Amino acid sequence: MLVSLRTINLRVVSSVCSLLFVLIVCANGSAKTDLPNIIFIMADDLGYSDLGCYGSKLISTPNIDRLAMEGMKFSNCYAGSPVCAPSRSVLMTGLHTGHTTVRGNFGVGGVVGLSGIPGRVPLRDEDVTVAELLKTAGYSTCVTGKWGLGEPGTTGEPLRQGFDRWFGYLNQRRAHSYYPTYLWHGEHRFDLPGNSDGKQQQYSHDLFTGYALNFIRAEALKPFFLYLPYTIPHSRFEVPDLGPYEQKAWPEEAKIYAAMITRMDSDVGRISALLEELKLTENTVVFFCSDNGAAERYDGLFDSSGVLRGKKRDLYEGGIRTPMIVRWPGQIAENSTSDLPWCFADVLPTLSEMAGLPVEYRTDGLSVLPTLLGQNQDFSQRFMYWEFYESGYQQAARCGNWKCLRLQVDAPLELYDLANDPGETTNVANLNSSVVQRFELYLSTARTESAMFPRRRIDSR
Repeated sequence: MLVSLRTINLRVVSSVCSLLFVLIVCANGSAKTDLPNIIFIMADDLGYSDLGCYGSKLISTPNIDRLAMEGMKFSNCYAGSPVCAPSRSVLMTGLHTGHTTVRGNFGVGGVVGLSGIPGRVPLRDEDVTVAELLKTAGYSTCVTGKWGLGEPGTTGEPLRQGFDRWFGYLNQRRAHSYYPTYLWHGEHRFDLPGNSDGKQQQYSHDLFTGYALNFIRAEALKPFFLYLPYTIPHSRFEVPDLGPYEQKAWPEEAKIYAAMITRMDSDVGRISALLEELKLTENTVVFFCSDNGAAERYDGLFDSSGVLRGKKRDLYEGGIRTPMIVRWPGQIAENSTSDLPWCFADVLPTLSEMAGLPVEYRTDGLSVLPTLLGQNQDFSQRFMYWEFYESGYQQAARCGNWKCLRLQVDAPLELYDLANDPGETTNVANLNSSVVQRFELYLSTARTESAMFPRRRIDSR
């Protein structure tokens, strides 16, 4: 669904919502409202089957598994893209990769990034992010981890896109190291002397968890939105210790990979414990997912993609389907599951509805709040769309149980029946011409042209 272009006046909406917030404060005598706190935790390159609750037999994730036991687990949720930056752009703007500003890790033009490579495309002033919308409802907003949507001094910096607090990596390539010499705090560099001269004393992931915990403590008396895009388990593979995997007869890289995921799981547990301590659990919605598919499948060991075909950088299911868990005690049924197909574009309208925002905004998404609350939603005729540039211009779409892919410009469509073939092993396009025609019609209108992301090859870097 595509609602009107940014016709909302954020200043007017903010003023109205601020007045309502003040009235609530005056009536209740405190700054806490009935609006739910929202914590959105996103792993980096975590595979669909890397969690215990999604079938992993070797990687220990008890705290994330507990989230699933206390909330809802989705089997058909999709990231915004098979790589980092565009997936995050879809998440923040509610626009799929045929409409969102950042459609790839590198575009034509753009700016030179902190890693020295040109082509980084920042979010624009006119882009409306979920953080901007939640601020109009009185939320305090924070992001800590990997941003990837704006270099220093650009319009894409987090503080210019609706966040009150920010600590982490601006540039995704610099996020390849877990022992950087500096991070960003607000609009300024934050030096890490413990990592200077080759030392490895300040593990960035641990710093993000500490910053997140401090934010929750500081904002406990008012509604808050915490976006926590962790960098684990993205390579390079680095971890302070191997934990329970030190003696495993696995390749060293695999032991580090597992240890990184389990370390993240422990920090999810720390967040849950703090919510309990502050008596915030009942009024806090916690999301957990990954930004795209696994970078390595680890077939025969972790089987990170499970039965799904492909991995990161693929528009097959292994590149874009993500684990998604949502917990909201008293609102979302415990230990529930859903096969509703939805995607990152739906996060913005979902969180907006949670916050009671009566505004219109341009979005390709639909709110899945009814499903979270146990109500039926029929998305069987709804299309979801992706396009990808690193291997040449590619397209994919899903409608109901049908999934199509076009892996080269003007190439014939591949078609898969995900209900009977979740591994996308058999192309059934020749047997379903009417379905193919329907997808062709949709693909012809699903996107707008972008000068920075034209329909030609953009080299992968």
